[in-house]
Amino acid sequence: MQARKQNTGLSMIRATGAAAGLALLAACSAQESGSGVDDGAFGNATMTNTLVMTGQQGYVHDLSARFAAEVPSMVNFAFNSSLLDASAQAVLRRQADWIRQFPEVRFRVYGHTDLVGSSSYNKALGLRRAQAVVGYLSTLGISRSRLEAVVSFGETQPLVVTEGRERRNRRTVTEVSGFVANHPSLLDGKYAEVIYREYVRSAQPATVLSGTSLSQDGGGS
Repeated sequence: MQARKQNTGLSMIRATGAAAGLALLAACSAQESGSGVDDGAFGNATMTNTLVMTGQQGYVHDLSARFAAEVPSMVNFAFNSSLLDASAQAVLRRQADWIRQFPEVRFRVYGHTDLVGSSSYNKALGLRRAQAVVGYLSTLGISRSRLEAVVSFGETQPLVVTEGRERRNRRTVTEVSGFVANHPSLLDGKYAEVIYREYVRSAQPATVLSGTSLSQDGGGS
């Protein structure tokens, strides 16, 4: 009986290993058949699995929604350019102010283009735009270790569907991507406290009493 159980267990392990191997081969084949540029699909699936297994996904979603509601998440660019103009820099300063409130949180910057130009050129241009945003945020005191500019959607996700030039499509989008691994504030899994911490602080009334005024009033209760 014991030997039969062991054989059954070994068969399950072999089957699981074979399935994992086939999945890995399929992923590699898909990657080799593509352009060789990571469009974020494989990485996003891996990141989502990690968030689910660690219980972070719901909190990341809530924090992402809050970020998008409280600050502009998007900046735009001139045609065929990755330079940040004054208006883009103003938006990024607001993003940096918000990001500084949450040292436990990581962000991703996605680069986009309009539909003018080849797909390969636009992917590279979108990535340069994302890298420009990361570079500027880092000059405002945000650690590069918390910022990623590794995915460019190029021309594949336009806000306005048109073959011509469209400023609204030439953009980057900053999004919450997860939490910093092993950050002291998160070792006990208190993600909700991180999300609502600033709400709690903003609701606390300013202290108006001082030691001098208490002593003058007799210090009674």
